[in-house]
Amino acid sequence: MTHRKSYNDPGHAHFLTFSCFRNRQFLTDPLICTWLAEFTESARKVEEFDLWAYVFMPEHVHLLIRPRNDDYAISRVLRRIKESLTRRVLKHWGDTAPRKLEQLCSHQGRRAIHRFWQAGGGFDQNLCDMDIVRKAITYIEANPVRRGLVSEPERWRWSSARARAGMGDVPLTIDLVGLMPAPAAGDPTEP
Repeated sequence: MTHRKSYNDPGHAHFLTFSCFRNRQFLTDPLICTWLAEFTESARKVEEFDLWAYVFMPEHVHLLIRPRNDDYAISRVLRRIKESLTRRVLKHWGDTAPRKLEQLCSHQGRRAIHRFWQAGGGFDQNLCDMDIVRKAITYIEANPVRRGLVSEPERWRWSSARARAGMGDVPLTIDLVGLMPAPAAGDPTEP
């Protein structure tokens, strides 16, 4: 298995992507998505990051975050979210639907383990240019439209597009700190 290098550079935003085990569509379950939102919010408080965009797709997640302090590790953020959700799902399915646990079974030698997430850290791209950050937000929020799941980004329940559009019923609020709009052409504040 290859490992990707994460760079925990102060001031950088991180475009994170992580997928469900074997690309299974576990995130079609609203209860699991609710828990994912709760654990993302908890990680945001403990690990001290701004959440600029997100989308929970049926089989993967995109988050765009910016750590607020210089002493951070993306691996800690991901571990806090992913391990917490995995434990919750294992307990829930173990209590209510033990046969579903078979979908999470992976073998390492003779040992069987349960995985909710694909092994590895997923994808982590450092972003330090605000134009690229804005493009990443558009990409993230348009994901359900590109897949044909909805006609407009804000119609997808599990997306920051709803919060950005001012809709009140959102699973996660977004932080706008540091996300200044691009200056309009001819704007006197434009450099």
